[in-house]
Amino acid sequence: MDYARIRSPLYRQLYAGLPERIEDPRLLPVTRKAALMDRFDDWVTDPVVTVQRVQAFVADPALIGKSFRGAQTDYAVSTTSGTTGTRGVFLLDTRALEVAGVAMARWLSSLLRPATLPRVLPRVIAHRGRVALVVATGGHFASATAAARVGADSGGRTRSFPVATPLPELVAQLNAFQPAVLAPYATTAALLATEQQAGRLRISPALVALAAEGLPEGEPARIAAAFGAPVGNSYAATECPFLSYGCREGWLHVNADWVILEPVDAQHRPTPPGEQSHTVLITNLANRVQPILRYDLGDSVLQRSDPCPCGNPLPAIRVQGRAADLLTFPTPSGGTVTLTPLSLTTRLDKLPGVALFQIVQIVPTELTVRLQPAVGVDPDRTWTRVHRELTDLLADHGVGHVTVHRAAEPPRPATGGKYRLVHPYGQQS
Repeated sequence: MDYARIRSPLYRQLYAGLPERIEDPRLLPVTRKAALMDRFDDWVTDPVVTVQRVQAFVADPALIGKSFRGAQTDYAVSTTSGTTGTRGVFLLDTRALEVAGVAMARWLSSLLRPATLPRVLPRVIAHRGRVALVVATGGHFASATAAARVGADSGGRTRSFPVATPLPELVAQLNAFQPAVLAPYATTAALLATEQQAGRLRISPALVALAAEGLPEGEPARIAAAFGAPVGNSYAATECPFLSYGCREGWLHVNADWVILEPVDAQHRPTPPGEQSHTVLITNLANRVQPILRYDLGDSVLQRSDPCPCGNPLPAIRVQGRAADLLTFPTPSGGTVTLTPLSLTTRLDKLPGVALFQIVQIVPTELTVRLQPAVGVDPDRTWTRVHRELTDLLADHGVGHVTVHRAAEPPRPATGGKYRLVHPYGQQS
């Protein structure tokens, strides 16, 4: 807090009337993405980091995974999709990246217990330590940025596979690559597990590492059985990539040595353990270039009220607001094609002129898009780009007969204030 108050003009103003020493974080005001992004240049603590420079950086896809130069050090840059109604641009300094690396090692060590090593190590050796990252590509998303940084130093052992790849092509590519570690989004892992069970996907990873989305109860166990490998899950955000990691009991343990996580109600009052929160506030204790202090993340969580049976003493939570839903479309031949929400949303996130969108599956063969163009752009031209991206994607997956329409109404936020970007058939709002 002291560093932010001294180095960030925005926090200096926010904390002007507060005591010099504060030990209870609940005395600090709540911050939100929209307000912070509106005052980006006052928010950051590095004076040469400006919104104009950063936006020029993220506009260039050739710079994905590259470092952004500050006054005395370099930063990693990532963007968010705008589920809270505002697209965010976030920087990680060297210390935050180091903490993220340590948190990843902590997560892996929790999965690779002595009892699992005899089964895991031979697979790692047999597949030469190859890692398959099934991630969003084409933009400066946190996953794409991390994949680019890791892949550049892996000597070809780490490879990124675009999440929007049609499933038969993705299966063929993974069969050829034979990864030792499979790291997809959670809903993509569910699809791949079905392909593995059907015999079309034939890989034997030593570890399956999930991220970004929630799964229905029982799905992690099914994925583990399909691949015969430990499955690890995590809950994080671009604002705090080392937020938590999963345990064998199905809970997520907060890295409380580097993150303060506060489940709260709609008035930002503490929610007791054992009760579902309205939202959650996070404080990132590692990142100094862009302080995240009592930041409203918009996700609903349940904090465990008793010690977790796994033995981990860190706070244990479950997340309600990150459950993602698959979209299923009928094919002309009588079959079905299933797409993950990220397959669609990553195609639109990269489009200029799109401030916010929601894709709603009205009927199995029809999508409607609630579109909010950016200020100052031509709405009709923006819609033309959106329509072309979605129809091309659907055609690539063999469901080009699905129609895409523009909705008359703008995107609608959910109860917690976040925007659910994709609504499958039967789950409209």
